[in-house]
Amino acid sequence: LTWLPSYPLKQYLFGDIVSGISTGVMQLPQGLAYAMLAAVPPVFGLYSSFYPVLLYTFFGTSKHISIGTFAVISLMIGGVAVREAPDSMFAVNGTNASQVVDFEARDARRVEVVVALTTLVGIIQLVLGLLRFGFLAIYLTEPLVRGFTTAAAVHVSVSQIKYLLGVHTARFNGPLSVVYVIVSTGISYGMVMSENYGVEVVGKIPTGLLPPKIPDFSVFPNLFPDAFAISVVGFSIAISLAKTFALKHGYSVDGNQELIALGLCNFMSSFFHTFVVTASMSRSLVQESTGGHTEIAGLLASILVLLVVVAIGFVFQPLPTTVLAAIIMVNLLGMFKQMKDIPALWRTSKIELAIWLVSFFASVLLGLDYGLVVAMGFAILTSFVLFLKAEECSGIKIFQSNTSIYFANSDLYVSALKAKVRPNA
Repeated sequence: LTWLPSYPLKQYLFGDIVSGISTGVMQLPQGLAYAMLAAVPPVFGLYSSFYPVLLYTFFGTSKHISIGTFAVISLMIGGVAVREAPDSMFAVNGTNASQVVDFEARDARRVEVVVALTTLVGIIQLVLGLLRFGFLAIYLTEPLVRGFTTAAAVHVSVSQIKYLLGVHTARFNGPLSVVYVIVSTGISYGMVMSENYGVEVVGKIPTGLLPPKIPDFSVFPNLFPDAFAISVVGFSIAISLAKTFALKHGYSVDGNQELIALGLCNFMSSFFHTFVVTASMSRSLVQESTGGHTEIAGLLASILVLLVVVAIGFVFQPLPTTVLAAIIMVNLLGMFKQMKDIPALWRTSKIELAIWLVSFFASVLLGLDYGLVVAMGFAILTSFVLFLKAEECSGIKIFQSNTSIYFANSDLYVSALKAKVRPNA
């Protein structure tokens, strides 16, 4: 909050208000849609669009990224939820000696698993941030992250086919997800499509916020590998977007503080029934392009979500899930456009192209968790190969520090610099 005392009210407030409203309007349909990917009821996407966004205002260092639900992270969460609470665990005897799934019990258990996973992700990110592991972003190169997110888009698309199968819709251009939600909800409500035609809808959305609850710590051992992968992916996406906007607008972001901020957002929010969040590319672009200057825009976006949850959440109950699936697919278009990286990297760097392709195919074929491990391993291997080929040029010294310089390490930095460059030699 170092920026708050010097906040230029007349210059920034109007832009932040417009940006906050615009971003908040996007948060609503995306929160509902990405909850489906996380295998939890849609209302938990709204909770995840409020609490973490509010907290990031006070702890984050980026002025432009929009924290909240994101397709890649939601898909990874959903994979864990389905694995730990499959339909087979909740089969009950139905009519005619057939077995049916107790969806209410299944969803309740999946929420418990997802909340516990979010708590663990928050703890891991907090610990990594306090231990100053922000340098991990160095190994998550842009080709690796873009190849990984493109592969995630493939997984997300496949997961939504079941909702879209047999539905023929006209092609739309532009970010009109709010319009789709309003129109389709009105049609569904007016025609009572859930009862008359068997159309699957969002269903009951409780009014107001749920009371806090302690997560189920007993599932932590089973979730740790997944939590570590999700925490690293979430951080890499957030820091890459934060650095992009910081470079464009002439300010700096602290990787370690971003880790701590994300950790606090996930850990503290998990007690209020949220799932893991990170920065969203589409919302961040909207927040920046509509005049957002500071974290105030994110604060206003979270307040807008809160008003909807508390006052009018029930209006989303007749919303068909096919519309949410369509919103997900539309938001993936930007990720699929990353395929254009391949010819560009072919012309500029074969090594980076190899990292992109390995990250993409490993994540598609092996899954997002194992794919990330393979991609990081390959990226580190290429660094070693390039290092072995490096030659020192006479008269030139390169000195690199892998952490931010601050008062506690300044003397060590100067001593190491003098030892390496030997100015008196």
